Amino acid sequence: MSWIENLTADQALGKKRLAALLDPDDLPTGREWLRFLDRLQQSTITDVFIGGSLLTKHNVADIIQTVRERFNGPITIFPGSPDQVVKGADALLFLSLISGRNPDLLIGRHVEAAMRIRRLNLEIVPTGYMLIGDGPLTTAAYMSNSLPIPSAKKEITVATAVAGEMLGLGALFLDAGSGAQQCISPSTIRAVRDAVQCPIIVGGGINDAAGIQAAWQAGCDLVVIGDAIENRPSQLDWLPHPEAFSVQTNPAEKRL
Repeated sequence: MSWIENLTADQALGKKRLAALLDPDDLPTGREWLRFLDRLQQSTITDVFIGGSLLTKHNVADIIQTVRERFNGPITIFPGSPDQVVKGADALLFLSLISGRNPDLLIGRHVEAAMRIRRLNLEIVPTGYMLIGDGPLTTAAYMSNSLPIPSAKKEITVATAVAGEMLGLGALFLDAGSGAQQCISPSTIRAVRDAVQCPIIVGGGINDAAGIQAAWQAGCDLVVIGDAIENRPSQLDWLPHPEAFSVQTNPAEKRL
C-alpha cells in the first residue's frame, strides 16, 4: 500500500499520525544527530518529513539515508525547491501553493522537476499547500512570494481547499509556516474537515502537546512538528501518542 493509501486508510479508521519535519540546516551533528534519531524512533512520531523553504546545506540524500537506518516509519520529502528532490524516500509531497497567486509555485517548479522526479521513481502525492496566518512574515511566505490567507477568512480557506480537492489533489497541507507565532486554529481545521474528504495535514506554530491534540480533535489526520522538535531535540517525551486521540470509525460511515 502506498503512503497516501495508508494515510487515507488511517483517516477512514480515525487513526491519527504525527510527523517530525527535519530541516537539514537545523539538525544536530555528529553523535548527537544519531542519538537524536534514536530518540525519534523511541518517541510517538509515526512519520518523518524532510525538507525546508530555504536550505543552504544540500545534503537531503544523506539525511534520508541516515534516517532510514534508524527510523522505522515512512519518510516523505517536503520539498521547498526542485533540488531537494532526491531518491531514497517513500514519497514526495508534490506541492501546489493553491493559497497564493505565484504561478511559479502553482505549476512552474513542477514542470522544472517533473522529469527528474519520474526518473527517481518516487511515489508522488499531489498536495494542495495552503499558507494561513496573519504575520509576522514566515520563511515560507517570504520564499514563496505570496500572501497567506488571513486567519479570520475561513470562507476563503474552505473555498480554496474545496477547489484543490476538485482539481484532484490527494491531500491538503494547511501550514502556518515555520516559526509562526500562532498555529492554525481548530475552528479553521474543522471548517476544512467539514468541507472535504481527502486527508488533511497541519503544521506550523504548534509547539506543545495541547496544540497537537487540538489539531487532531478538529479533524486533522497528520500533524507536522518542526521547530518545537529542533528547539529541544533531547526532549521528545512531551509528544502525545496518536493512538490516544484516534477514534475508531466504520469506513462505511465516511462522509459521501
